[in-house]
Amino acid sequence: MIGLAIFVVYAGLFAGSALALRLIRRAIGRRTDFTSLKTVTFGDESAIRPDRMASVISILVVFLLWGAFTGSKLVPFHVPGPFVGETTFTYEAKGSDGKAGSGVVQVFAGIDAPGEATAEATVVADVPRGREQLIHLPDGARATAVDGMAIAPEGRVRVAHGTVTMTGKGTLSFAADKGLQMEPIWLPSPEAVASRFVEIAQSGYQNFTLWQHLGASLMRVLAGFALGSLVGIPLGYAMGLSGWFRGWFDPIVEFMRPVPPLALIPLVIIWFGIWETGKIVLLFLAALWVMTIAARAGVSGVNITKVHAAYSLGASKWQVLRHVILPNSLPEIFTGARVAMGVCWGTVVAAELVAAQKGAGMMIIAASKFQLTDIVLMGIILIGIIGYGIDVLMRLAERRLVPWKGRS
Repeated sequence: MIGLAIFVVYAGLFAGSALALRLIRRAIGRRTDFTSLKTVTFGDESAIRPDRMASVISILVVFLLWGAFTGSKLVPFHVPGPFVGETTFTYEAKGSDGKAGSGVVQVFAGIDAPGEATAEATVVADVPRGREQLIHLPDGARATAVDGMAIAPEGRVRVAHGTVTMTGKGTLSFAADKGLQMEPIWLPSPEAVASRFVEIAQSGYQNFTLWQHLGASLMRVLAGFALGSLVGIPLGYAMGLSGWFRGWFDPIVEFMRPVPPLALIPLVIIWFGIWETGKIVLLFLAALWVMTIAARAGVSGVNITKVHAAYSLGASKWQVLRHVILPNSLPEIFTGARVAMGVCWGTVVAAELVAAQKGAGMMIIAASKFQLTDIVLMGIILIGIIGYGIDVLMRLAERRLVPWKGRS
């Protein structure tokens, strides 16, 4: 129910934001730069540029949804939350002596019950916020109806601000309306995550500072990615240039490519142990096959007319490789590097699952054992931010080193 509500609200905000932004830009005036004048966009990567305003709105929408569904004080609106306050319902019951009786249950949901109950109340129930509480009737009586509606074991009756259920043993249980807000154990509010970040940044976690945890994960990822690139790129070039290499290594690469790195953890532990070597090897394997396929695709995708033109001008095989194949394959390699880095970041949590003393993944795993969702979410956000930062640096490097990308 909550997931469907989030999807509906997100889809509505997406469509509404796109329409509003289009109307605003139409009112301001149409853009007239070179890209906007292009009439053919399919297949032309340079004709599609990311709309930075859409990116800003997307981040704001995610933040607003996060705050609205967690009751955050940082957003101006919220979805209905769990009922908090006082409510009552009546019951009819039969006592242990068989005599019929009735009464009123006064419920205090999420608030402290006062010292004295109302005069008509025969039972006072203190129900924690968003939880369910058993209600014991006086003198061992067994309820037969709630608010005038018959009830039996395993049955339930809808009452004001909640639901009354009868257990298999005949005991009543009251559950207040939960609304659409997420429980903190499922999804904490933004300010709770920010508060936990400040706390861990100042005092550390599990005997290490936050920066030591992040630095350890970053070094493992960079080491595994670098080793995977050093082996994968030459292997991909060899497979793209030699039929023998292609035939020899293609079954191995295509067999290992779909195998998730998580499935290799037992073998990596057996072969390389549980310390740093095993973790780096796992990340190396996560990057190796991606970089191999990227380099192979880059070589295979070189326009054959460029190769023929180079040969017609008297170029040797080495010169063709150096001046034609290598430059034209770099865009595919950079794309593969971005994918491989993302895979490595996704694998580092699993790599630190075994005997890691520090690392962002270790921090997430340790916090999950104690249901510290705010730390888990903080670690996920930090990993995402660092990964996005690395991807931005790769884009800048690609723009500087491969300016001919997308051109004939």
